[in-house]
Amino acid sequence: GAFQKKGHSARVLSPEEAEKLAKDQVLVSEFKQLKLEKEAQKNWDLFYKRNSTNFFKDRHWTTREFEELKACREFADQKLTILEAGCGVGNCLFPLLEEDLNIFAYACDFSPRAVEYVKKNALYSSERCKVFQCDLTKDDLLDNIPADSVDVVTLIFVLSAVHPDKMHLVLRNIYKVLKPGKCVLFRDYGLYDHAMLRFKSGSKLGENLYVRQDGTRSYFFTEEFLSQLFKAEGYEEVVNEYVQRETVNRKEDLRVPRVFLQSKFQKP
Repeated sequence: GAFQKKGHSARVLSPEEAEKLAKDQVLVSEFKQLKLEKEAQKNWDLFYKRNSTNFFKDRHWTTREFEELKACREFADQKLTILEAGCGVGNCLFPLLEEDLNIFAYACDFSPRAVEYVKKNALYSSERCKVFQCDLTKDDLLDNIPADSVDVVTLIFVLSAVHPDKMHLVLRNIYKVLKPGKCVLFRDYGLYDHAMLRFKSGSKLGENLYVRQDGTRSYFFTEEFLSQLFKAEGYEEVVNEYVQRETVNRKEDLRVPRVFLQSKFQKP
């Protein structure tokens, strides 16, 4: 069983959760933080080496959640150009290409290994897809994608892996390839998601920013922070709200609160 609600109010913590977060104020040393930043690409590459293509499930919910992929067409069979920024091993990309034959997709990822997995996928076709390695905080997307040419950019569980100080660089980079009037579809971890509450002491890097045991990092977004981030780079807010979900494991009587931020920002 599960329930889901959308809205603008953040999840309310239980007294136990609030106490745990209040206690956990010790930050990882600056030396280690700089090392994590320097080795971010290596850590994600190792993540894909360990897990190959088996870690994330194929995301067949994308078109259901983001009706915009259908709605942004002016006529039914219109060919759309999309960019999946941070494509991983293609868990979003390939279900989408299978489901919608009128899509050409650009896809990029930080990890060279992830990009290789995408290219080796039986569904990969250079006629329908162009995949390339890219650090969105510093590699210019214009090297691979014409300016103002993309109808939809998906940014799904990607920005949370970028240091907050560099997130604006990602949005600025994407802005250059997006057509005027078109949108970025965003979904990522929201404040007080279950994953945030599970971090052990000694994992905190900064406000709402944590490091996992494998060295990959995760940021948990508030609605206000995300809104300011996009607007500062010239985007207009269309939708920006929390999706709160409680998954219930009846056997073990566990309630797992999931919180995501689901948003849509438009280039004027």
